[in-house]
Amino acid sequence: MQGIDILFAVVVLIMSVVIHEVSHGFTANLLGDPTAKYAGRLTLNPIKHLDPMGSVIFPLLLVVFHSPVIFGWAKPVPYNPYNLRNQKWGAGLVAVSGPLSNFLIAIFFGLLIRFSSSLSFLPFSFFDISSLIVVINLVLGVFNLVPIPPLDGSKVLFSFLPYNWHKVEIFMERYGIFALLVFIFFFLEFLFPIVEFLFRIITGMNF
Repeated sequence: MQGIDILFAVVVLIMSVVIHEVSHGFTANLLGDPTAKYAGRLTLNPIKHLDPMGSVIFPLLLVVFHSPVIFGWAKPVPYNPYNLRNQKWGAGLVAVSGPLSNFLIAIFFGLLIRFSSSLSFLPFSFFDISSLIVVINLVLGVFNLVPIPPLDGSKVLFSFLPYNWHKVEIFMERYGIFALLVFIFFFLEFLFPIVEFLFRIITGMNF
């Protein structure tokens, strides 16, 4: 990537993770917990959400080392699950809203690509930029659905577990970060075919 491409990729990533986190807080607020609202985190202002390591340094390192994908994270939006009206499914709904927002972004720009491909007057940069937005959001959505704490997929999984599995949930949350590191270093590549498949389905183009 050239300098301007790197900068644009990081900007797309930052705004995508911001929308991801705001979606968590917005959903929690709808379900009865205004914690994120009172903390001033229901805003698309990236300054309120930036995590220096996850939003800037880590993505730039991935670019420098020519990683096939770029991803990162923002500061988690605070919420109190005990305020949610639905104690069974509330936490799962809050969790899944983040990846869902990324998939919706990917679908929106992917459909723009699909239905604009016959318009010859559009510059190539339009498809290049839209494709980058689709890929980054698909990576964020798929990665965050992996059921390993602290990723959103673990909260969705816990919503389906019976109460007598609560100790398993506590154990996974305590040691999940180690499992996540193992996954990133040894199994992350298994997500790439999923991202490629979704990209083709949405855009009608090869990855």
